[in-house]
Amino acid sequence: MQPRAVPQPVDEPAVESALLVLVPEADAVVAKHRRELDPSARRGVPAHVTVLYPIPAELTVAELQRVAAAIRTVDRFSCEFAETCWFGDDVLWLAPMPDQPWRALTRAICSALPEVSPYGGRIARADLVPHLTIGDRVRGAALTDLRAAEAEVAGALPVRADVREVTRMRGHAAPGSWQVIDRFPLG
Repeated sequence: MQPRAVPQPVDEPAVESALLVLVPEADAVVAKHRRELDPSARRGVPAHVTVLYPIPAELTVAELQRVAAAIRTVDRFSCEFAETCWFGDDVLWLAPMPDQPWRALTRAICSALPEVSPYGGRIARADLVPHLTIGDRVRGAALTDLRAAEAEVAGALPVRADVREVTRMRGHAAPGSWQVIDRFPLG
């Protein structure tokens, strides 16, 4: 008699969640580059500006109500992405202007979820810079590819966007895994 194989537990992928403003107006300009240079695009996250990440994968009803109320304190606004910028030589991004409404939105949400530290505490709340990432060397993009993307994207700017809601998305590292969970309208 042969011994039976004992099934090994399969590690569940770590689920993450974020509050984002999706910017579909930018997709025509950045989608191709993001697919190649930003792993979040391959996971199913469209062009966006991160408002708060990571947040708990599951939020209580009370937390969701606080988040919704905080988001409603910020009026809808329009912005323009008119230039590319860099964090060092590592991250290529678009700068939304004006950036004050973005900062107000992040402050409001951070006050609703005070136990959450932006980017896992790697960045102080006061130092958060609103941005739409095109590509990231830290997560595998080559500098030459980022520079080529910058030249192409810069010629297609500006992109104008109307900010009307914050989207909560959740997923893990697998391609296409991120999905919209909630939408919260601004005031």
